Amino acid sequence: MVPEKAEPRQSRRRVLGAVSGVVAACAGLAVAELVAVVVRPEAAPLTAVGGAVVDRTPAALKEWAIRQFGTADKLVLTLGIVAVLAVVAALAGLLAVRHLPAGIALAGSFGLIGAAAALSRPEASWNDALPSLVGALASAGVLYLLVTAVNRPRPAGAPPGGTWAMDRRGFGRMVLAVLAVSAGAGYAGRRLGAYGSAGATTSRADLVLPRATVPAPPVPAGAELRVPGISPFVTPNRDFYRVDTALVVPRVDADGWRLTLHGEGVTRPLTLDLRELLARPLVEHDITLTCVSNEVGGPYAGNARWLGVRLADLLREAGVRPPSQGGPADQLVARSVDGMTLGTPVETVMDGREALLAVGMNGEPLPFAHGFPVRMVVPGLYGYVSACKWLTELRLTTFAAYDAYWVRRSWAARGPVKTQSRIDTPRPLAEPTEGRVAVAGVAWAQHRGIAGVEVRVDGGPWQEARLAAADGVDTWRQWVWQWAATPGTHTLEVRATDGAGAVQTGERAGTVPDGATGWHSVVVRVRAHTGLTGAARGSGRS
Repeated sequence: MVPEKAEPRQSRRRVLGAVSGVVAACAGLAVAELVAVVVRPEAAPLTAVGGAVVDRTPAALKEWAIRQFGTADKLVLTLGIVAVLAVVAALAGLLAVRHLPAGIALAGSFGLIGAAAALSRPEASWNDALPSLVGALASAGVLYLLVTAVNRPRPAGAPPGGTWAMDRRGFGRMVLAVLAVSAGAGYAGRRLGAYGSAGATTSRADLVLPRATVPAPPVPAGAELRVPGISPFVTPNRDFYRVDTALVVPRVDADGWRLTLHGEGVTRPLTLDLRELLARPLVEHDITLTCVSNEVGGPYAGNARWLGVRLADLLREAGVRPPSQGGPADQLVARSVDGMTLGTPVETVMDGREALLAVGMNGEPLPFAHGFPVRMVVPGLYGYVSACKWLTELRLTTFAAYDAYWVRRSWAARGPVKTQSRIDTPRPLAEPTEGRVAVAGVAWAQHRGIAGVEVRVDGGPWQEARLAAADGVDTWRQWVWQWAATPGTHTLEVRATDGAGAVQTGERAGTVPDGATGWHSVVVRVRAHTGLTGAARGSGRS
């Protein structure tokens, strides 16, 4: 018989080594997910590493990711981490077939990275390192078993393809067994995690919001223009934009929720549960929220009817005075259950606007993705300095003494909303037919209101658009302009004037550090009217 060549054997060993590394990584991740159920979901390796990456990503790169992937940015990040892990795992397996201790060390290094990432997260404790460390041990153990099987020598005198073929079948059975156990562990982790959040789901389902003490007036009949393609005046909860750093949406049990209010100038610190908060007078108010990451013409703005407690009343009850009245604190730091911090000017919160601790959104309890059970909503400020979700703490301090999360990442400490307008229809590169074309969209300048909107074509004179009825100064306003469109390629631009008489600037600026500026423009191609009737077009084809 001809001896089996060494090179094919080495190639098979390398392939099986790489497979061993990837399978071992799957086992480690599954075990880590299971352990994270006991610790907390945020401590799972993928979540912890993803959160650490988000924390350390430069603002410009975050903005690029949001522009490219929108609300799928978190999924893209997770898939990227998985891809890197797969490559490292395969390399660890390749190394292990040549030098087992070195391969196991490389496989375990990812567990150490996960543990370090978990410990770097806000509100982390030493327990948060456990999922990654236990997962690393599981991965190392599986890698050892599989690579040992790969490196098992051929029995002396065994014919080529005989005993080794049996070994390959045995290796395949081992791989399938590990994958099956890993899938079971992963499934168990998901199910136990679901059971762990069942209390939160039940608490939201059982929550009956009290009627507003100060209900919002009905939306004026003329606030909703009947123009196809325009954004609805009230954004449905399912369509409301979501921009945050949480890779796993916190699911807070309302029965165990607590809010603490303390800090400089607080003479009567408060601790409230949800029942005590809901027992206070509730206010209903329509407010448009805008993300500072929203590019000119971007989608990260939405309008909703919020139900909540006036934040200024709560601060006054705690003895807080705004700086204009001698109060020592000029910043209100809100903290989320996942450790996120947002800093809001105390003067703004207490100047009479309807700044709310919101518990309801469009007639129902807050969705989990939008902050259940309680979040902040402050009209006139970008969300990064005002709209803390999953709220658990309010602390009075100063801007000089403390930088909140986004301020430490190059964003401005104060974030008043800038006047913006957007063309919703026609869409970019649309091809309307010449003649009467409705150009329509929304404009916003929260807490100042919109007094006018103008449109121009190809840099020509500005034309006044018709405004929908206003629903107060804290919501966006729909507008429409009837355009006598002529054939050819045209550029449409829009600008707004706020309630104080200031005209929206046309100077283009990016979102960092305090929001984008510039006029939204849309290029369309207007088709010439053929003048043919349907019958004539049909006869021409016969």
